[in-house]
Order: sequence, then structure tokens, then C-alpha cells
Amino acid sequence: MESPEERNGNDVRQPLLDKNPAKKEAEGEERLCIDEMLQRYCGEFGRWQMRHFVLTCLAWALEAFHTMVMIFADQEPDWKCVVGSDCRVGSSTCGLDPSSWEWSAGKGSSTVSEWGLICGEKYKVGLVQALFFAGCMIGAGVFGHLSDSKLGRKGSLTVVCIINAIFGIATAFSPNYWTYVVLRFLTGFSTGGVGLTAFVLATEPIGPSKRGVAGMSTFYFFSAGIALLSGIAYVFRSWRELFIVSSLPSLLFLLIVIPFISESPRWYLVRGKVDEAMKLMHLIAKTNGRHIPAGVTLALDDDLENNNGERNNTAVEGSLKDVLLSPLTRIRLLITVAISFTVSIVYYGLSLNVVNLKTNLYLNVFVNAVAEMPAFAITAVLLDKYGRKPLSIGTQWFSCVFCLAGFAVWGAGPWKSVRMVAGVLGIFGMAGTYNLLFIYIAELFPTVVRNAALGCATQAAQMGAILAPFVVVLGDELPFGVFAVCGLVGGGLAFYLPETLNKPLYDTMFGMHEAETNRGRGDVVC
Repeated sequence: MESPEERNGNDVRQPLLDKNPAKKEAEGEERLCIDEMLQRYCGEFGRWQMRHFVLTCLAWALEAFHTMVMIFADQEPDWKCVVGSDCRVGSSTCGLDPSSWEWSAGKGSSTVSEWGLICGEKYKVGLVQALFFAGCMIGAGVFGHLSDSKLGRKGSLTVVCIINAIFGIATAFSPNYWTYVVLRFLTGFSTGGVGLTAFVLATEPIGPSKRGVAGMSTFYFFSAGIALLSGIAYVFRSWRELFIVSSLPSLLFLLIVIPFISESPRWYLVRGKVDEAMKLMHLIAKTNGRHIPAGVTLALDDDLENNNGERNNTAVEGSLKDVLLSPLTRIRLLITVAISFTVSIVYYGLSLNVVNLKTNLYLNVFVNAVAEMPAFAITAVLLDKYGRKPLSIGTQWFSCVFCLAGFAVWGAGPWKSVRMVAGVLGIFGMAGTYNLLFIYIAELFPTVVRNAALGCATQAAQMGAILAPFVVVLGDELPFGVFAVCGLVGGGLAFYLPETLNKPLYDTMFGMHEAETNRGRGDVVC
């Protein structure tokens, strides 16, 4: 809840805004865009937004479960020699008599041990992982479009959780490898829509001055989900049991959490459901201990620009085609897609490289998840001080520097520790970038196409995730060289994006174009 001093601070700009013809009252109504109503009457981040934010972001933990479960389910377990055989522990199983060795924890501990995915069949482990991310890539585009259209943010989140629960549990009953591949692909299809839908739904009801820090906080739930999964996997060592236990939270989320989550007021507004949007805004204000005066109503930003004095109850449509046809949004989309691709290669590549440390897998995954959290905290603190653009450039180049260090040093003797530290610091910087990109991309595009644009960027990130394992298998210092180049290129591309700090979230393509044009002329815009 804002203090009286904060409210007065927010009202300083109001005399200027009232001089804008787009803000004059029409037929006794004061018509405001959502950001301004949040700032003046509802509160930018009060009790209602906090509850809504936490409940919605729990979906990020579900995404972590369905994505990272492959680390444990598809691991290659320890093996031991059969008593009386002439095999030697430490040698490769590929050259041994199959009857001379056995899996230490039995065949049911992982998919590798159950279906013999070793030696000549080892490529199948990478194949199922790549196809999972391919499913994520397709799902991100599909659900990005559906959440911007008739299905809505909450409707899309409900659908992806249903699919996740069904196919996640079904995966545990896979009778053979190829059934497992198909079910993991379908799980990936739904998982691709979880994060982006939850992110937009969680951040759209938040005011502009609080949105950056809130948006940067969503990834805490993802990292917490990974840390929690490592504990679950430690308890449930059978891969079939692990898939069931890690999928059940999706079902619980549907039954316990979804009923208490509201649809986005911005989606209501662009769909022409002004009454529903106003009802929700009144609820936000009431819960936050605020009040919206009679005669105050919502309007799309292009309605304010046109100022026709009429309430618009017509749904405003938008699609990826509109983004590509506009020179302003087209260049933004191409740049953010390219950055998402390079960032994902580095983030997932460095994460996979850590597995080669040959330490306790469960502890290693837990430590990696916890280690990302300081990056989120530092980035969130600096976000509203230095802006999105400088931070995007800085975090990628920070990672680039340490990846170059990892590329330059030897990988033997004491230099192994130096390379390990370089990798940790490299992923530290790129974790901050990965988090920042969601809030940055959300602010670069208007409501009618926001999830479609985020979906494209997420698809590009999944392509990077698919390629990351192939970079890792290059071995030695070469992966660090590739990661350094990706960080350098990504940071350079960010120079061509505009700053969005303290800028409003636009509702329509027309409203954004008009506001950007007016800002270029020095006019005051909503």
C-alpha cells in the first residue's frame, strides 16, 4: 500500500497529464489507462497484487519440475561388477561382457538403466531431451497466441496445467522408449506455455514503478522449484515414481490455486469487456484499502488518443502478423528473438557443463539452483536504478568475460578450479539476463500481442536449449569459447533496443505507435 507521500509524488505529473487532450473528461467520465488508474487510485503493488503474484508464480515451480526432472530420470546410474567376473570398475561398460556387470541400484532407477541407453544407444538420451525442448518451442508459440486471444491468460494457464498433469503422470507408465519420447514431447508442448503465461498474468496488474522488481522476482519460484525437485528426487529414486510425484503438483495447482487467481484486467480491456475490467479494478482498490471515485473508468490507450468520448466495448485483436508488419515492433521482435537464442545457449550450456564435475548429483543441482538466486536479487535491485537496456548489456558481457577466462585457461591441475569458478560466474551473469529478458520483452510490446511476442522469444530460447547439449559435447575449452561469443553478440544486439524504464504498458498497436511518435516530438503521453 502506498503512503500519502507516495500518492502525492505520483500526482506531481497529473497537471501535465491533464493538459493533454487525450485525458479530458467525456460526458462526466474520467477515462484513464490502466497504469494511471493503478498509480492514482488502486495502488501499484498492494495486498491484492502480492497475493495474486505469489499464487500465479507458483506455476514457475511446476515448469521447473517438468523440465528438470530429466536430469534425474535420464541419468546414467552407477554400476558394479558381478562377483566372480573379470570386469574392472572404472573401465567402460561398452567393452565388457553384459553378464559381468550390473546396475548398482537396479534397472528401474533411470530410463538409461531400464532401456540400456548406453554406448551405441546413448544418443537416445540426448534425443528425448531435444524433443522435449522442441515441444516447448511449439507450445510457447501456440499458447502465446491463445492467451492473447479468446482463451485469455488464466484460461491458457489452466489448459497447460491440465495437459502437464495428464502427460506427466502418463510418462511414468511408458512401456518402452519411443512411448516415453512421445509423452515427453507432449509434456514439453504444454510446459512451453506455463512460464510465459504465468509471467504475463502475474505482472500485468502491477503498476509501472513496481513492475520491474516484481517481474524479476518470478524466477525465484523457478529456482526454488529446481531446489525442491532435487530433494524429491533424492527420496524417490525410481524414475517412474519421480514422474508421478513431480506431476501431482500440477493437479494440486489446478484444484487449489487456479480458483483464487483472477484474469488480467488488461486482457479484459482489450477484449472489450470494460465492465469486467472495472469490477476487477474496484476489487484491487478495495483490497488495497483504496477507492476509485464515481465517474472514473478505463479506456484503451488508442481510445484516449482518438478521444471520441465513447466507451469502446469492441474486442481489439492482435497477432504475430501485426508485429511483423509494423517496422517498430518488427525490429524489436527480431532482436529479442536473437538475444533469447544466444542467452539460452549460454545458460543451459553452462548448466549442463556443471554435471561434468562428477560430484553428488542431487547436491549439485540444489547448489546450482540456490546459486542463481543472488543474480536475481542483484539484478532486481539495479533494474530500476540503471534501466533494462544497460543491465541487459552488462549482464551478458559480464558472462562473456568469464567464459573467455574459462576458454583461456588449461583444464588440468589447479586450473580446473579456475575454469569451474569461471563457469559459475558465467551462469551467474546469464541467469540475471535470462530473468531480465521476460520483463524487458513484456514492456516492449502492447497487450494485444504481448504473449505472442513472448512466445516467439521463448521459442527461440528453446532452440538454444536444444543446441546447448551439442555445444557441450565439443569438450574441453571449446564450449566456453562458444558461450563467450554468444554473450558478446547478445550484449551488442541489446544496444539497438529502446529503454522501457518507467514507461507505460501499452494496450494496442495503435496506442503504442501514437505514444512513441508523440514522445519523439516531446509530447506528454499516458
